[in-house]
Amino acid sequence: MHWAPRFYEAYRAAGGATDRPHFEQIFKTADQALAGLPGVRTLGYRALVDAEARLLRDLLPPGESWDPLQVAARFHADALAVVARNRPLLERLAARYRLGVVSNFTGNLEPCLVELDLRRHFAVALDSAVIGIAKPDPRIFVAALTQLDAAPERAWMVGDNFDADIRPAAALGIRTCWLAPPDRQVPAGPEPMARIAHLTDVERVFVRVPPCTD
Repeated sequence: MHWAPRFYEAYRAAGGATDRPHFEQIFKTADQALAGLPGVRTLGYRALVDAEARLLRDLLPPGESWDPLQVAARFHADALAVVARNRPLLERLAARYRLGVVSNFTGNLEPCLVELDLRRHFAVALDSAVIGIAKPDPRIFVAALTQLDAAPERAWMVGDNFDADIRPAAALGIRTCWLAPPDRQVPAGPEPMARIAHLTDVERVFVRVPPCTD
């Protein structure tokens, strides 16, 4: 689930009344403002979430009684639960494969991964705001492959965004695994080589792929 619907759930639980379509439009504006926030590149994950909540407070209709700190706390707690659930998976995968993150982020991917105790699992972490290239530009995938010392046909791209993750990776000859709910239709374009509903299912996708030990 992306940040906007997760923030919306926390916002409504805190008493927010704006409808979801309007909220998601405002969230896009807040996201753009977040990327340009002074000092954003030094923010850890919790500080980033707090900043997003404050921006939403300033952009949403005045007079609502919701508390941005309460929203941020719920969002953050849910995120920590997901991290805890998936950390054993990442530990197992990192023991067999060279892992990398390719993210359209706000310039502070590194401190966020460090704070969440995830950075140690990844050989490469590419932040679009840092390198000046964003998905679906193929150059960010090429940069990741270069740093991982991996040929496209020896790599997998696991992603939840078909247009930003799956389509450009497939065009480069990278194997693709789409993370999406079972009822979501596959968009027009290259069929993903594998499809999973939960990240923990990714291990069965890799079971016949030899580990990258060269």
